[in-house]
Amino acid sequence: PMGEAPTPELDAVLGGGGWDVGGTFEGPPPPTGPIRLGKNACYVVLAVLFNEEVRQPPAGPPPPQTPPVPTRPPSPSPQDGVLLVQEAKPECRGKWYLPAGRMEPGESIVAAMRREVKEETGLECEALTLLALEERGPAWIRFAFLARPTGGTLKTLEEADAESLQATWWPGDPCALPLRALDILPLLDLAARYRRSPPHPPTLPQELPCALVCLRLLLAFTNDAGDLWVLLGTAGTPHLPVVACGTSPAELRGGLRLPVLRLLRDCLPPDPHPGPLGLLGLQHRAGGAGGGDGVCFNVLLSIPPSSPGAAPPEPHSPAFRWWRVEEESLRGRILQRLRDAATVPVRS
Repeated sequence: PMGEAPTPELDAVLGGGGWDVGGTFEGPPPPTGPIRLGKNACYVVLAVLFNEEVRQPPAGPPPPQTPPVPTRPPSPSPQDGVLLVQEAKPECRGKWYLPAGRMEPGESIVAAMRREVKEETGLECEALTLLALEERGPAWIRFAFLARPTGGTLKTLEEADAESLQATWWPGDPCALPLRALDILPLLDLAARYRRSPPHPPTLPQELPCALVCLRLLLAFTNDAGDLWVLLGTAGTPHLPVVACGTSPAELRGGLRLPVLRLLRDCLPPDPHPGPLGLLGLQHRAGGAGGGDGVCFNVLLSIPPSSPGAAPPEPHSPAFRWWRVEEESLRGRILQRLRDAATVPVRS
């Protein structure tokens, strides 16, 4: 029956919202202390902005130090161009990159992104959506946003400082420039594809506290007949399972996927092989519970059926059970997200 399932929680998570994490986690005991930026975690923000949405006159020609603009490949918009920053740091001085930098304690994720864009480029901006989540375990997480400029003026060489030398709208192939690193190229591709045809709804952080780095799992099982089940935790009120990331060296190396795999191997036979994680939403509040800077990631993943018409594997533990989703609207929303991979990609 619907009353036995966390329908409001599912609605919130599927809509990109958040839900109170609480203090109970599935799987091994979570770390005893909160996540603190600069101590046991590093969050990085990065932004992709295009100049066709600028509300100010186009910038003038690039400064003399900028390499000549090559012949531009075909593009969906003659106004297209990406905002790039020339680095001032000694180890990569003169190289080009997207505006990016570390979050500071007490900042929200979006506020950190806006600050970095302002400091490095001179422009004000607003976040449109998260494009990708990149992680190397809970100790290093990068939030890549698509954003649009809302004001300000581009930083010139005369305004160079420790944050950057200058910023420019680059209308050509970024590979024609000396780049600080090539890891921005897949993000530029994601941003261009999102503008043409968004694969997922706009996804932005929700203001809800979380002391740890954890994952709320919308784990689905569906067969070729279109039947759908969702795994629930049974402790207290039925709920979507939440697993916390540890901070030991092995857990840091294992990434965000490690606590998910550990939980599934402990509760489901045989050894399950879930599909990739897809991000439905995330929640964070600066200086949240216990002064922590944790984040809860709401993720969607699925377990493939072992045979046509199969039912989900019975959990080992009474702490979990499968709930068959029969309400047509909710079922359709989950299946659509699974079928179209309509989630923010998580890159490990």
